[in-house]
Amino acid sequence: MLLSGVLTTISAQDSRLCAYLMVYHKDQDHGLHMAISEDGYTWTALNNDQPVIDGDTIAMQHGIRDPHIFRGQDGAFYLAMTDLHIYAQREGKRETEWERDGKKYGWGNNRGLVLMKSRDLTHWSRTNIDFSQLPAQSDINWKEFGCVWAPETVFDDERGQLMIHFTIREGAGKNRIYYAYVDDDFTRLTSQPRLLAEAPEQAYNIIDSDIIKVGDTYHLFYVSHEHTATPKHATSQHATGPYTFDEAYQDGEKRGHEAPNCWRRLGTDTYVVMYDNYRISPMNFGFVETKDFKSYHPIGYFDAPGSKMKRTNFSEQKHGSVTYLTKKELRRLRKHRWQ
Repeated sequence: MLLSGVLTTISAQDSRLCAYLMVYHKDQDHGLHMAISEDGYTWTALNNDQPVIDGDTIAMQHGIRDPHIFRGQDGAFYLAMTDLHIYAQREGKRETEWERDGKKYGWGNNRGLVLMKSRDLTHWSRTNIDFSQLPAQSDINWKEFGCVWAPETVFDDERGQLMIHFTIREGAGKNRIYYAYVDDDFTRLTSQPRLLAEAPEQAYNIIDSDIIKVGDTYHLFYVSHEHTATPKHATSQHATGPYTFDEAYQDGEKRGHEAPNCWRRLGTDTYVVMYDNYRISPMNFGFVETKDFKSYHPIGYFDAPGSKMKRTNFSEQKHGSVTYLTKKELRRLRKHRWQ
């Protein structure tokens, strides 16, 4: 497997960070949702679990999925989302099931991502990137690509640039992970997309990349469809790889699950891998904890018997990610009233 990339994380020494922010979407409305937590265990949705940003107002397909929130070194928040509405025909937003022929371009085919930037989490700048407008490359014809999904943002310390990585495929072929650099304003790509990860000989799908740097080691979590959908793990001592596949990673989940997101519990050396189990009803998030990225201790689903993880006012959340807040930011979000 080819695995390469660049990673970064929030400094463990930043004492101003005292709370957590989770973003997620819901199939019911295809909008952006937010939840907050002071301890990383009990979470409360903002805006009473109604969208804080309506997908109709920001996306070419009138809906978003797979939101990822990144706190940059400049203190700003970078929000990246899939521009996709999977029920647009049913809801009268599109005349066809998908934007293009489903047989030719596959399930949920779409063309774009939504990139947004904010310093206060309530006022945002936005750009919509249509990948079908990119010039063809030796390894992909962007006019004929089948999807662009699940974008995430990191900071490449070596290049001093923001980087997004995302899932793509050609036509209805196998999914791979690509990356590209973006400008500081989060408004345009500054490089051509390049391959980050793929299965050997593209034999199966690789999706949903998540990257975090811990000490001198870079950790890449992603989802393999070699058998059923299962998060996997790889490591490297260099930002650009090569990465070593970790056969030991086990989160204990037997059913298909996706969208891994790794984050540190503030003030500790414990890391959480959160994932989306979309094959249970109702769908839910599962969680495991680790201190060494070798052994992983399952701590259950949200609200499951014996689980430490609790929700106070939301359910059926999908594809989440977590970042950190200062006390001032937490207070501002609690006071804000969304229209």
